[in-house]
Amino acid sequence: MGKNKQRTKGNVRPSSSGRAAELLARESGVVPGFVGFSSSVTTELGYVPAVHGAEEIDSMVDADFRLVLRKLSKRDAVTRLKAVQEFGSMCQERDAEVVKGVLPYWSRIYCKISVDHDRRVREATQQAFEQLVLKVRRSLAPFLKSLMGHWMVAQCDTYTPAASAACQAFHAAFPPSKQPEALSFCREEILNVLHDTLLKDTADTLSDPQSVPEEEREAKYVRMVTSSLLGVKRLLSLLPQTDRTALEERLTHLISPGKFWKYGKHKTPQVRGAFFEVVSALCEYAPGLVHTEAVRVCPAVLLCIDDTDPVVLPPLWEAVLHVLSTITDCWTHVNARKGFLPKLWVLLKEGGKGMATALHPNLMPLMSQLPQEVTDPALDFYTTFFTSLILGLSSERAMTSPSESAAIVTAAVECLRYSILHNTEEGEDQKEIRIMLISQQLLPLLDRALGNPSLQNGPLFLLVTEMLVSWEKKAGLHDEVGSNDCEEIFHRLLADFWEGLRLLFVRYADNEDADPKALEGVATLLQVMCYPERVSRKQGQKKKSVKICFSEPEGEEKSGVERDDVEKLAQSVSELRHEKAVGSVKTWHLEEVVCQQAQLCLVYVTEKNSERHLLFLSLLLRSFHTQRVFTMLVELDDKITKEGEQRQQEEGEQRQQEVDALKNPAMRFLLERVVVWLAEKGRTETDHLVEVVFSALYCCSRQETTRILNHITTMGLQWGIILQIIQRACADPETLKSCGDWLKGSVLGEQLLGLAEQLCKVGGSYSSATSPKSNHSWTLISLVLSQHHNNEPLIGEVYMGKILEKLHATLSETKGLSDAGNIEPLVSFICDVASTFFSSVQDCLLLASAEELLLTVFQLTTQDQSHTHLSDSLLGKLRKVCVAGVQSLVQHSGYEVREGGFLYSAALWVKNQLLTASLDIKSLQVLVLAVQSLVETLKSVCHQDSPLLVQFISLLMPNQLEWTRIRQALPPQWVKSPLLSSRLQVVCDYPCMDVWKFKVSTRLPAHLCACALLGRVAHSAAVAPGDQQEADCPSYLPNLKCTVAELLYAIEWCKEMEYSPAIVSAYHSLLTEWGLSKGLHDQVPMKNLLEILYTRSVEDGGLWSLTLENYIQSNNLAATDDVAIRMLYGSPDSLFPVSQSRLSTLQVLCPTMTKEERETLTALATAGIINWQENNDVCGCVSVLLCCLKADTPVQEEVLQAVLATMMEWRNSKEDWFLFSSDLSKASAAQLILTVEIMRFLSWMVTHSPTVLAGNQWDFLLCSMLAWLETASDNVSGLWNPWVQLFVCENAALIVKLNQFFTLSPPGVLETLPPELAGEWRDFFIEGIYSQLLPLPIEIADAFTEPDDPLFPLAVLQSVGVALTYVPVQQLSQNSLPARFIANQKTNLPETLQTLLNTLCPLLLFKARPLQITVYHLLDKVMPQLPECDGEGDSNKSDDDTEEPCLSPPAPLMSVLAACEELCESILTGVQVGEFAVVQPLSVEYSCILGYLLAWKLLLTFFKSSPSHLRVQYSLYLKRSRSLHKLLLHLFKVMPENPVYPGQGAETKDTFFTESLSLAVDKRDGVQWELHHLACSVYYSTVQDLPAMVRLWWNSQEKRVCTAVEKFTIKYVSPVLSAQEISSVHSSTQTFDSMTVKARSAAREVIATYSVDDIFIELVIQLPQNYPLGSIMVESGRRVGVAVQQWRNWMLQLSTYLTHQNGSIMEGLALWKNNVDKRFEGVEDCMICFSVIHGSNYSLPKKACRTCKKKFHSACLYKWFTSSNKSTCPLCRETFF
Repeated sequence: MGKNKQRTKGNVRPSSSGRAAELLARESGVVPGFVGFSSSVTTELGYVPAVHGAEEIDSMVDADFRLVLRKLSKRDAVTRLKAVQEFGSMCQERDAEVVKGVLPYWSRIYCKISVDHDRRVREATQQAFEQLVLKVRRSLAPFLKSLMGHWMVAQCDTYTPAASAACQAFHAAFPPSKQPEALSFCREEILNVLHDTLLKDTADTLSDPQSVPEEEREAKYVRMVTSSLLGVKRLLSLLPQTDRTALEERLTHLISPGKFWKYGKHKTPQVRGAFFEVVSALCEYAPGLVHTEAVRVCPAVLLCIDDTDPVVLPPLWEAVLHVLSTITDCWTHVNARKGFLPKLWVLLKEGGKGMATALHPNLMPLMSQLPQEVTDPALDFYTTFFTSLILGLSSERAMTSPSESAAIVTAAVECLRYSILHNTEEGEDQKEIRIMLISQQLLPLLDRALGNPSLQNGPLFLLVTEMLVSWEKKAGLHDEVGSNDCEEIFHRLLADFWEGLRLLFVRYADNEDADPKALEGVATLLQVMCYPERVSRKQGQKKKSVKICFSEPEGEEKSGVERDDVEKLAQSVSELRHEKAVGSVKTWHLEEVVCQQAQLCLVYVTEKNSERHLLFLSLLLRSFHTQRVFTMLVELDDKITKEGEQRQQEEGEQRQQEVDALKNPAMRFLLERVVVWLAEKGRTETDHLVEVVFSALYCCSRQETTRILNHITTMGLQWGIILQIIQRACADPETLKSCGDWLKGSVLGEQLLGLAEQLCKVGGSYSSATSPKSNHSWTLISLVLSQHHNNEPLIGEVYMGKILEKLHATLSETKGLSDAGNIEPLVSFICDVASTFFSSVQDCLLLASAEELLLTVFQLTTQDQSHTHLSDSLLGKLRKVCVAGVQSLVQHSGYEVREGGFLYSAALWVKNQLLTASLDIKSLQVLVLAVQSLVETLKSVCHQDSPLLVQFISLLMPNQLEWTRIRQALPPQWVKSPLLSSRLQVVCDYPCMDVWKFKVSTRLPAHLCACALLGRVAHSAAVAPGDQQEADCPSYLPNLKCTVAELLYAIEWCKEMEYSPAIVSAYHSLLTEWGLSKGLHDQVPMKNLLEILYTRSVEDGGLWSLTLENYIQSNNLAATDDVAIRMLYGSPDSLFPVSQSRLSTLQVLCPTMTKEERETLTALATAGIINWQENNDVCGCVSVLLCCLKADTPVQEEVLQAVLATMMEWRNSKEDWFLFSSDLSKASAAQLILTVEIMRFLSWMVTHSPTVLAGNQWDFLLCSMLAWLETASDNVSGLWNPWVQLFVCENAALIVKLNQFFTLSPPGVLETLPPELAGEWRDFFIEGIYSQLLPLPIEIADAFTEPDDPLFPLAVLQSVGVALTYVPVQQLSQNSLPARFIANQKTNLPETLQTLLNTLCPLLLFKARPLQITVYHLLDKVMPQLPECDGEGDSNKSDDDTEEPCLSPPAPLMSVLAACEELCESILTGVQVGEFAVVQPLSVEYSCILGYLLAWKLLLTFFKSSPSHLRVQYSLYLKRSRSLHKLLLHLFKVMPENPVYPGQGAETKDTFFTESLSLAVDKRDGVQWELHHLACSVYYSTVQDLPAMVRLWWNSQEKRVCTAVEKFTIKYVSPVLSAQEISSVHSSTQTFDSMTVKARSAAREVIATYSVDDIFIELVIQLPQNYPLGSIMVESGRRVGVAVQQWRNWMLQLSTYLTHQNGSIMEGLALWKNNVDKRFEGVEDCMICFSVIHGSNYSLPKKACRTCKKKFHSACLYKWFTSSNKSTCPLCRETFF
């Protein structure tokens, strides 16, 4: 009923069934069936006891505990788990008294959930129990008996974490000393639980069959049985002995039933394993009980040894050993021969079935427990036992597992040792057993191991060696005190073993095709026997210890073993377990065998030339290098080579005498045999021969060693052999000591020097350096240079130095080679050698040759690969070598920068490269990278106080003369930018045109290279923080401020060059990447740097002044530290009289000066101007005055009047200063500057003090301006000169200021001027200005055809363009340009306008943005006038044309468009619609697209200005020429995907469609966005003015293009356009008779209401979301007095007009109203389009049929005729005439 009902939170009140149970209990007494709120069987234990008065007890339990305890009986495992965890945490947190209230109910709940099926619940239960125990402590005692049984079972849980948690709870409850007492107290209860589980319970009684699945029930039963069995064992182990005795009766009841013994055969391995553990425990703790049950114990255990389950086998064998040791008469209950041994043999033959590691350690204890009646006959028993045991090695598991194999081998050898110790009597039987064990078991086992590498790597050889050592001790061969009765037996045993082993070895070795692995095995066995301590025994193989008591066995008298012998036997077994080999085999047999094998090898090597026997001989001699072995070998050699004397005579008398003199057999063997083998040609493997050499050298003195090695060195052997000998000599200190004389000697040194010279031959063949043989040679050179011992070189120092000199010479030669491709391997080898040498040898660079080598390596790393022809990998190697060398150099404590040293030479070389070598960007990068790496290495290795780094960087820096020289060599083109931008007055003559042509070079000026390198190095070194003074910082670089100043100068030069050409831009990018683009201000104190910049500015002026200005501005010093600036110059008087450099400095500092200082300067300058006859530098004074005026210095009108009067005086007396009608190419820069300064002053007067000017002064100003303009027009060819450009620019600026003054000045100002001035300006001066100014850009474009030429006067075009934007339209319409017409050009325009278009339109494509924008502004002024001419020309055209008339927009504009279309298509090819084409600003592509878009913008202006009927004809022309189609495709490639206006925040919604476009001629900022903004503007104008054509294009596109266009338009254009259309309806001033128009901006609707007489029509025009792409919806409003058909026609007409006419909604409504008006006036509809006015050309129906008299539109008829292919009337079907 209430299953899904939510229980109220905190409601712990029992449910209705619980209350019913309580009611019954109160009324009827005890109700056994109701426990808690459950009425199920009593196994489902509730927590409330079913007794009367339960409510009183219930009230003792905390409410939270009650709730948790209820959850514990839930069926869901997760619920129980959470409840147990919550119970544990509550026990931990609550007070002890509260927790104690739970104890009466906990035992029943614990007994249930501690055996829960879910192991997580069991684990959590024990953890919670621990918390309960810790909290209640002794209060647990009353409930202990009810808990302890299940607690014991839980401690033996099969889930280890749960068992561990239970044990932890037990330890928490009872300390170890109290645990037996606690268990003793509860032993009966524990046994009751265990007894019930093992003997009574079944799977169905432990779990409810109705609710628990069978699989789960079975699993729980198995777990409970296993835990209970283990619980019996644990109980026995923990109980005191007295309690065990007392429990024997209860235990008898437990083990006597047959069900208990069936557990040994249980199907589950865990149960069987637990059963055998119980049996072991019973044997150990209750042996009497086991004796009683022997009849069942022995078969249950001994007949189960074939159970090899991994869980069962360890406890089973523990039980076997316990039973054998406990039940002495066990074999009376089991038939050993039929039941036990056959199973054992099968088990051994199968290698323990994969359980050898657990089984085989038990075999020797088992053997020791087997009585004689089981082992008789002994020979057969031992034979079968060992045969089966060794056969187990062939099992699959033993062959694949080393641990299994090792266990079997260990067991076999240990059992064999035990068996031999057990059979040391003189009897024949025991002798046979011994012989059988040696010959049939041990030797075959060794034989098997010799051919099996896995057995060789196992413990066999070491175990056999230990056994032999043991036998030798018992044979008395180790000189140990004490006699042994069995010495003779062990002597014979050893003799038999060695004889058998010798024969075995001979069988392997005496064979031409001997197995190399077997020979290696023989050598390994002999080596282990000789040096057992070298073999590391495998640790960690923990063997389970079994307690074996060798008590006096009953019935042992038959075997003749006395009690003492048994004790000895027990002792020997113990020895076998724990004995370690304390020494090697001492018998002479070992050396005899070795000698025999060595002689056998020598025979085969001599006679058969057997390489495998030679290798075997090497292995033998490695371990056995004794005089006896070599004596035997030499004696044998003499026997074999009887013809030796003859051979020696042939070799010469000297060799004979040497050999005779040799008394040492090892030396003889070396010289006669080994040296000969080494010298054999074609030998590839020589490692083993080198080992033979050193084996023999162990028996030689130091002098003999040196003599032999010198002899080998001079034999001309392969260098690989010498390398191996040296490597072997360095292998250990003893060998190195004995070979020291040879290594340091001259013989080896000379040979190595010769080798180095041979390898480094440059100019000859390089193939030697790359051959495989030379690899050994380079390794050898590397080894002898790098290997040091005790800080001493391996070879003589003299020879080391000579080898290094040779390597250095070779590298030096590679620098001069033009093509190093074929020498690369040689350089690579030298790199490897040098790297090893530098990185491994301490103080290696104290040798001068080593420093020279390092310098050469450094030089190679600093040069570009195009010069050195080295590969990337080799260059990387060289860099690593350089780093290693520098580290090694600097780490030497006494190193200092000295002349001729590495750091000194490297610094001078780098400086020389900077100053003399012309570097490109790549070369500079490489050089800087190398020097920076060197500096960083120095910095990382040097101590903080070390002067090395400062000294090195100081050496890199040029001196002042060098800085001046390379600074003056910088190209002078930087002058142009500050000069033309009026930031700096520069007077220096560069008369030659070539000077201004920047020759595009790939090389950087030296000044830039030096600045970049030193800046980067100083940046990396970071030697001093900026706020420290030089004196405060000991490591401060003395010349750093000069370097920082030069770096700032270089940065300023790049800036003034406008980062052009490309190499300057690349250089600046490099500085930015290196963090140098802002200079290094933080490295030098600000005052120091400011002082040096000011000093240089005053001395040199020019770019230094701009550098000073930039430094002041970028650090905002004018605001933050103006005192420091003022301290530079003291007072303004100090800068007078003004020189060129002082003037530059003054121009820079003037804005930062105080008002008083500027007034002082103004007074000085004015005095200099007025007293011009006594002043040599009038121009400077004018410049200073202008500086002060621009800085808003207040000046009295009288002063200005005086200055102006002085200039008018110059006009009369010094007219040549004004350059009127002069040839400017002959004027000096100083003359031009003076004129420019006069222009600037006049401009300032017009702008700031026009009222000061009197009539004659205005005349002077205006006439001068016109005269200068005329001069400029006459000097177009001289505009390559920057000063002439400045002249024209300032003149144009003056014209702009005058235009602004006369057009924008407030009326009050104009009234104060002379009355005739405005009229003269309007009637005379404007015409005079623009008649000369308009042709000027055209003449410039003709004179300078290449805009990318450095000589191109772009600044002039910009200034003139700004001036031309003020030209009146009348001046354009009546221009005086030279006539320009084009043949066959159809036009209705007047000649002046046509000339203007023909002249200016082509300039839209000129690659100069100022000119393109200027032309656009000029043409934009005349565009609205042009349609009037077409309208006039079109008025006389008849309407009788059969085809729809189309009219071309102005032909010059269309020709520009056609040219641009082709260019744009080629530029934008490959860009998809919707993608964003990236166009580099001001590139050729940029100019082309700009011209194209400007032409379209002009065309759209023209279109918008046209009347409706002409607009139709123009649009038809555009449609036929597909121009608009191409435009729209191009626009969607140029418009950005996200046209957000730049500089806006993320939250703003300003886009290029919402912001107006500024096309300023002199625009500097935002040029990179201009093209995108212009494209968006053109698209907006197109959809606004030509919506029908855009809609038609959109519908014709493929789906992908349609989607992209619509998505973009909806997102960015439609909202703006719709809002504008609606607002234009709102703000429209157009009024209609009988029609009103309203707009609803929110709904994007326009409502038109038309009413005439009784007729009333209301139309609702709905703009679509994707307007204008989608069609406009026309919906019906109210209508009165109109027929339905007519109504539908009108709605269709309006829809047609709005869809197909290119105009606004208002224009469409006007057209529709006109149509309706005509209808009411009586004009009939055209019967083709059912409209009075034609939808596209707005004509009336005029073509009438002669038969039916109906009239049609001519356009409609044309379509009718062409589409039907008939010439009949659409209505009457008669022929139409």
